[in-house]
Amino acid sequence: MGGRTRKTANGVKTAKANLPSKPCAACGRPFAWRKKWARDWDNVRFCSDRCRAAGAGKP
Repeated sequence: MGGRTRKTANGVKTAKANLPSKPCAACGRPFAWRKKWARDWDNVRFCSDRCRAAGAGKP
């Protein structure tokens, strides 16, 4: 049991390394997809509450 795969809502297993990621609008660091963002992934811009509070123009 590796524990490195995730089972999605449709029953397909996905390895953690294959999850989508994108850069944070505030700090520029890449952050990975999370299950709680599944329905709103296209609108997620920040990696954390701290970066969201800082805003896009201020690193």
